[in-house]
Amino acid sequence: RTRDLTSLIDEPCICGRTHLRLDRIAGRTDDMLIIRGVNVFPSQIEAFLVGLPDIEPNYQLVVRREGALDTLEIEVEARPGIAPNEYPRLAQAAQHQIKSMVGVTCDVEVKEPGGLPRSEGKAVRVRDLRKG
Repeated sequence: RTRDLTSLIDEPCICGRTHLRLDRIAGRTDDMLIIRGVNVFPSQIEAFLVGLPDIEPNYQLVVRREGALDTLEIEVEARPGIAPNEYPRLAQAAQHQIKSMVGVTCDVEVKEPGGLPRSEGKAVRVRDLRKG
């Protein structure tokens, strides 16, 4: 009912207790996107992007439907000082890493610093443009 993704642990605890326990929370079902049969969590993408040296952690996932398939585009910002002619290389490297780490093929668009919209409250990380 909470929409948290976790599992029950029925093995006895190392302290000796034998009651059921919850494992670590892996994410939320209402955050999950299904792209071409692959479960994708925005938190997975965020954890990956934070580790990239030339890309800011500000990002937006754009989900579209093309025909019968859903597509994913990730918009990211380059760090200040990165030349615009480096953007295609950064996008290709991020696409390759996301495919190998998360298992989904996506397009990555690198924008200039400050190129993504900012919001006052909680950041809007997913734009779902699918109809229906």
